Amino acid sequence: MLEVTGMSAWYGEARVLTDVSIEVAPGEVVTLVGRNGAGKTTLLRAVMGLHRQLQGSVVLDGVELTRASADRRARAGLGWVPDDRGIYASLTVAENLLLPPVVHDDAWSLERVYDFFPVLHERRDFPGTKLSGGEQQMLAMARVLRMGSRLLLLDEPSEGLAPVVVERIGEIIRAITAAGVGVLLVEQNVRFASTVADRHYLLAQGRVELHVAGEEFRARESELLTHLGM
Repeated sequence: MLEVTGMSAWYGEARVLTDVSIEVAPGEVVTLVGRNGAGKTTLLRAVMGLHRQLQGSVVLDGVELTRASADRRARAGLGWVPDDRGIYASLTVAENLLLPPVVHDDAWSLERVYDFFPVLHERRDFPGTKLSGGEQQMLAMARVLRMGSRLLLLDEPSEGLAPVVVERIGEIIRAITAAGVGVLLVEQNVRFASTVADRHYLLAQGRVELHVAGEEFRARESELLTHLGM
């Protein structure tokens, strides 16, 4: 579904990514794991077209997007869920869901969103300021699904959430991928990442140091975290 090849990126003259190549298949969860400053969020932003000082290629379902704007990438099926969730605080849940345009035939209907996220149906008339952190995260994910995104770029979805809510977010991610949606996940909570991901790319100093399947990662977790200095 997603192919990123030879991605390098800079902030000014400082290189933050070096020749990074990753792939995500339909219905697969792939995580980017590494300590702060490893380049994980920069890679997500580069894939979404939000970071322009770079080289390399981005292909989604065979469509070359390397020179495409962020809005064109969204229309092609990429869904950006930032770490601050990007909820419109003064709008209701329903208004947050209905405001973005539907960009693809695979878009979830409002009814499907409410069936999948019943808490959002219960809170549909609540403003964004009245939602808990977990509810905001669900709304941010639901919004890009309603647009028609087929591959979600999730930046730290567990950040600041209680363990029981993190577990629920994991269940939602697995259910979304069961419906054929791909997920590229940046996550500092390695234990959470290990429960949801099919594969892991371990980044250190802007490079892919290791690429391991979920089973191998869980078996070698302590060794790999020590290797990354986490």
